[in-house]
Amino acid sequence: MRKKEMIAMLLAGGQGSRLGVLTATKAKPAISFGGKYRVIDFPMSNCINSGVDTVGVMTQYQPLQLNQHIGIGIPWDLDRRLGGVTILAPYLKSDQGEWYTGTANAIYQNIEFIEKYNPDYVLILSGDHIYKMNYSKMLDFHKENKSDVSIAALEVPWDEASRFGLMNVRQDNRIYEFEEKPKNPKSNLANMGIYIFSWSVLRDALERDSHIHPDSDFGMHVLPMLLNEGAKMCAYPFGEYWMDVGTIESYWSANMDLVKTVPEFNLYEEFDKIYTDADHQPPMYTGPDAHVQATLLSEGCEVLGKVYNSVLGPGAIIETGAQVRDSIIMENCYIGKNSRLYRVIADTNCSVGDDVIIGDGENRPNADKPRLYNTGISVLGENTTIPDKVSIGKNCVVYGVTYPYDYQDGRLESGQSIIREPSMKGGV
Repeated sequence: MRKKEMIAMLLAGGQGSRLGVLTATKAKPAISFGGKYRVIDFPMSNCINSGVDTVGVMTQYQPLQLNQHIGIGIPWDLDRRLGGVTILAPYLKSDQGEWYTGTANAIYQNIEFIEKYNPDYVLILSGDHIYKMNYSKMLDFHKENKSDVSIAALEVPWDEASRFGLMNVRQDNRIYEFEEKPKNPKSNLANMGIYIFSWSVLRDALERDSHIHPDSDFGMHVLPMLLNEGAKMCAYPFGEYWMDVGTIESYWSANMDLVKTVPEFNLYEEFDKIYTDADHQPPMYTGPDAHVQATLLSEGCEVLGKVYNSVLGPGAIIETGAQVRDSIIMENCYIGKNSRLYRVIADTNCSVGDDVIIGDGENRPNADKPRLYNTGISVLGENTTIPDKVSIGKNCVVYGVTYPYDYQDGRLESGQSIIREPSMKGGV
């Protein structure tokens, strides 16, 4: 096997439990984003745009849709005989299987895969962030500083710093301290979860820490251990757009960033394109009475009503008289005649009947999952059906095929849920 200077290991097995019903049947990196894309398309595209042509993708939770999307890597030019993309799921060892129990443990279990390429450097990525980054520039930084570990760092607002894992650095960017969500932060430099390790350093650290922590994690175990041992660790400053779409609100906000007059995150640039596995779709169509404003329309959309400040996935249909505002309507959804949706996330293959209202009423947190659904956004899980002439409030969750008798007096009050599908591990 020919030596590779740097390979990427992409952690894509996360459950994404804070996304509630959106991850009931699929891993967080497989969620649709920006109409036609999936969340994992962003780090995958960054790799090929940066000249990194060998990517190991570690899957675990609900991997079917993610595995089907990645396939053999054709959209990202990663269908290669030497390198390319490889799905790395937990597998049977001796007489029992072993799940990935931590971020570093997942890499440790795939040491043999990495060794095949004998790399000088290993790039560790998360599969659930939205951003564009040239990893080759980060590698140049790593070499110039003769670092053992380089960590991508983002300045966050001071009033939000206590929500992040932070790094304290000297003037030469060398890290001297980590702080995990401190009450009184000393810096606002957040760890983005993007690492470049010199392979010899990483391998030794993984092997030693695996004997101490069965759930070995980079942030909790490996990085603090190396810092205490005097390893040279440097923060690579990153000043562009980056979003962790780990909550309903952050996922919605990141999609809304795409439809601003001057988008904070631009999908239209000729350089650093984002690639995805997209079927050939018919062209989009807007009817004679349609009105579309500040909206991303994917291939195959049919808009006969009015859509404002929203994102529509491939094949979405907005019927005559319907109004959709500040919403994410994913692939193959149908919104019936004269229905009105405000701040709604509708997962794939949802059908909303005629004369339906979603998103009105008080902003009352969801009674079952108040920590997940509390910002006024109502969510429809995939394959959900809403009957004609019902109204649904804010922070509501509807999942499955529902009927008029599910709605008392034709109404689902704010903060209430209707779940008609079997409970999933990801929760709804």
